[in-house]
Amino acid sequence: MKTLILALALAALSATSAFAEPVSGEIKKINESAGKITIKHAPIPNLDMDAMTMVFRVADPAFLKQVKVGDKVKFEADRVNGAITVTSITK
Repeated sequence: MKTLILALALAALSATSAFAEPVSGEIKKINESAGKITIKHAPIPNLDMDAMTMVFRVADPAFLKQVKVGDKVKFEADRVNGAITVTSITK
């Protein structure tokens, strides 16, 4: 029984996405009314995403007031309700 529980737990872990890691980026545009931010970023391993410039939703609208266009940032992104979302950001 313990072996079965362990096997099921390992299977569940392998089926989930990797944990978000901080990624380097540069703020290109901020759209406060839409709750979105455009970031030119390094690869995002947990999302299996190459380096590019893209628009993200933000988990907290306050993130948009912490940064300005041109800022170099570290951020984490993950899928939240099916949308790729910035879940943390720091200068």
